[in-house]
Amino acid sequence: PFHVQIPRLEFSQAQTALELSLAELQSGDLDVERMMDLYRRAKGYADRCERLLQSVEQEVMAWDPTKPDHPPHPYEP
Repeated sequence: PFHVQIPRLEFSQAQTALELSLAELQSGDLDVERMMDLYRRAKGYADRCERLLQSVEQEVMAWDPTKPDHPPHPYEP
């Protein structure tokens, strides 16, 4: 499938770009080519957000307050 190159945006930038793309998609007054372009961009922004969240998730340390003697450990969903 065709892939749109998404710049390395910060999470908030990618999230805003995703929201703007989705809002334009919902306007309904678009030709097919513009709809496909917006869809691909929205997918790219969503993927960027997901990758950033996953990387943060891997770095987050979990601490169980009910076991204060145990050190924090990597978060596992």
